[in-house]
Amino acid sequence: MVKVKKSGELKWCLEKHAAGKVTVKWAANHLKITPRRFKQLYAQYKTNNTTPTIGQNLGRPKKQITKETIEIIKQTYEKYHLNSKYLQKIIYKRQKITISHRTIHEVLLNLGYAHHQPNKQKRKAPWIRYERKHSLSLIHTDWHHCANGKYLCTMLDDSSRKIIAAGEFEAETTENAIIVLKKAQRECLKWYSIKAVLTDHGTQFWANKRDKKGYAEH
Repeated sequence: MVKVKKSGELKWCLEKHAAGKVTVKWAANHLKITPRRFKQLYAQYKTNNTTPTIGQNLGRPKKQITKETIEIIKQTYEKYHLNSKYLQKIIYKRQKITISHRTIHEVLLNLGYAHHQPNKQKRKAPWIRYERKHSLSLIHTDWHHCANGKYLCTMLDDSSRKIIAAGEFEAETTENAIIVLKKAQRECLKWYSIKAVLTDHGTQFWANKRDKKGYAEH
């Protein structure tokens, strides 16, 4: 179901439509909902003579945990004394019943067999947003699998968000990544050289196998 976000705009559209000043299509477009949804809201408005309440009871209703499910989880925990993820696997293997580990954890909390862990309920580190002040001080590069079956490698400037260079290849390889990097370097030499390149730890960019001293062949 499409959600209506502003009750004031909904009331205004319903009143204007009732007065014959706006059409269903116009009102639906204005509220960014489907015409069918607007007709539902208008029917409620005419029946109850008041603006429908929005923003409540949205989404799928929560599924109630049955007594049988609670008993299965209780007996399994008392036998094995494991966490919810392991209990999920044991219950499925022995009884062929699928119970999510979140449901199992909720039941364990209610039974007093588990406790809330605040340290696990928050992000350990904030999101990092790279935004360099000067162009070409940092370049991002990565591979993308295209719909035509080929692979696209791009070089993106962090500051300007401009694509410096790109190349489409039959395979993701280190050699092809170097081709695009050299192309980007040639494009930028008219201004100045690229200072740093940021990649993931894919094998096309990163040497995963190293010797005892930490060196690798590039």
